[in-house]
Amino acid sequence: MSDAVPEPEPEETEPGAHPDPGYEPAAPAPLDVPRTPTGNSEVDARLARLADADHLATDGHVEVYEDVHRGLRDALTALDARPGPPAPPSPHEHRS
Repeated sequence: MSDAVPEPEPEETEPGAHPDPGYEPAAPAPLDVPRTPTGNSEVDARLARLADADHLATDGHVEVYEDVHRGLRDALTALDARPGPPAPPSPHEHRS
């Protein structure tokens, strides 16, 4: 016979279970991706909106990304619609 004390059997937990009850593997965490200002206030505001995804669960990111994409697309479309400087007269135009 042995005087050794048997080691306690480890408690069985479910596969993938974490022993710390406060552990939240799916908790949102900021990505802290740096955003360099572009100089265009409308574009910069849209890019700043990306930070909203830092506080959302992954399934909430799509809404933010789509909103930012839509805003950036609108800003680019507006650049195409703005009138530029007048074109120089064509050499074939008749001057009065």
